[in-house]
Amino acid sequence: MKYAIIEVSGKQFWIEVGKYYDLNRITTNLGKEIILNRVLLLNNEGEVLIGKPYLSDVSIQGKVLEHLRGRKTIVYKMKPKKKTRKKTRSPSRTNKNFD
Repeated sequence: MKYAIIEVSGKQFWIEVGKYYDLNRITTNLGKEIILNRVLLLNNEGEVLIGKPYLSDVSIQGKVLEHLRGRKTIVYKMKPKKKTRKKTRSPSRTNKNFD
């Protein structure tokens, strides 16, 4: 089984060949190839390479398929005894990628 563990925008993902992943928004055009070079671990059919902290000679290529918007998260701020209330909503922005 061939897989890699990579770091993208502060989060770690277990990446396998031929699967789709939702990552945080990467500002590129649709259909454009992206190169992810922060590879922490690579398993190539039993041969395991571990980076300290990253593997310098390994990179993962993928493609941006679409830009997605997640569900709206509601943020409610209130100061007690001051009659101050603020309610904001914003959807999270993600990408759908494949490797």
